[in-house]
Amino acid sequence: MARAAEATGGSAARLAGEERALTSVAAGDRFEGEEPRDLPRLWHVTLSVSGEEAPLKEVRRALEQLAHDHPFLLTSRYANDHAEIRYWEEARDLHDAAAVALRLWGEHRQTAGLPPWEIVGLEVIDRQTYHQRIAEGYGPPPATPVGAHPF
Repeated sequence: MARAAEATGGSAARLAGEERALTSVAAGDRFEGEEPRDLPRLWHVTLSVSGEEAPLKEVRRALEQLAHDHPFLLTSRYANDHAEIRYWEEARDLHDAAAVALRLWGEHRQTAGLPPWEIVGLEVIDRQTYHQRIAEGYGPPPATPVGAHPF
């Protein structure tokens, strides 16, 4: 019987037709020799949402309520049919920061009175990348003044 490993030049002793066990690397797993990444890091998040038009006063009030309920929000910009929220998230890795960001709008839609808009964009970058972009002049300007502002 021919060995599958010999046919492909590999060294594993597996018979033809034998199933090969698949392995995967989970988000946040480390390879041998990597430094521990269990400590939380800061991630800059930009969440973009859009949908049907809503009165500007209601959009502003809802974003201000969201910022009051969750003081980690740095700034938000809005129009009557879209908004952008920028903030820093503390998380173990990008996957965790993105997961929190993707839940933010939906989980707080009722309590903050947010419009029924959908998420249309998400950017999550680490602190070093954020500061590098600012230093090179092509990143978003620092989020000042803090609060909700029209586009």
